[in-house]
Amino acid sequence: MMKLPFYQVDAFTGTIFRGNPAGVCMLDSRIPDETMQAIAAENNLAETAFLVKSAATYALRWFTPDIEIDLCGHATLASAFVIFNFYEPELDRIDFETRSGLLSVGKTGARLAMNFPARPASPCDIPAALTEGLGERPLEVRCARDYLAVFESEAVIQTMKPDIVRLAALECVGIIATAPGSNCDFVSRFFAPRVGVPEDPVTGSSHCTLIPYWSERLGKKELHARQVSKRGGELFCRDQGERVSIAGEAALYLKGTIVL
Repeated sequence: MMKLPFYQVDAFTGTIFRGNPAGVCMLDSRIPDETMQAIAAENNLAETAFLVKSAATYALRWFTPDIEIDLCGHATLASAFVIFNFYEPELDRIDFETRSGLLSVGKTGARLAMNFPARPASPCDIPAALTEGLGERPLEVRCARDYLAVFESEAVIQTMKPDIVRLAALECVGIIATAPGSNCDFVSRFFAPRVGVPEDPVTGSSHCTLIPYWSERLGKKELHARQVSKRGGELFCRDQGERVSIAGEAALYLKGTIVL
């Protein structure tokens, strides 16, 4: 019998029941990929993170209920929260070895700040499935890992009722819908049905694309963002050229043990 420490953390919020819940599973050593995928499916959270400590870093992998992905912000923030609070509280910075290279998370007061690679999006044609799936025609569309669909106002984003089946036909990880914010610099929502996440409550990785776009459009490096899903979340962003900083708070919801 194997017992694995497990935590569920709400990321990009200071209170539980908001933000984006992520599972964090602490491992003494690697376990089979199929076991990690089965745990993620059983958790049925947008992502479950798996960590193994090495000499100076943590190996970090992320799984949705359906697949392993190459970058996840909220589960990285949740992982850092667990390490800072339960394993190495003396640290000010944690380095993670991931499929997206070395990622670091540092303490900035009550917030944790992630240093991620920027993923600027290039202009592209507007796919019919995107307009049909979102139910609104965007002002412009760009593409990186995800489609970035830009709209006129926050109200359009908040009232959007996407057709998830149509969006799943698009050949991309996810679809970002964004607009200027009424009480922040910009707002967004994120849909990723192709990888088993119909709507992600708060998405760190999408801001790797959102930050370069809005930084250029607004002519500023420091940006305040909100993801206006049902749970909602708040992100404090900085454009650093080839890298971006994405900061937010986190709150512990659950601490327990997985028994295999």
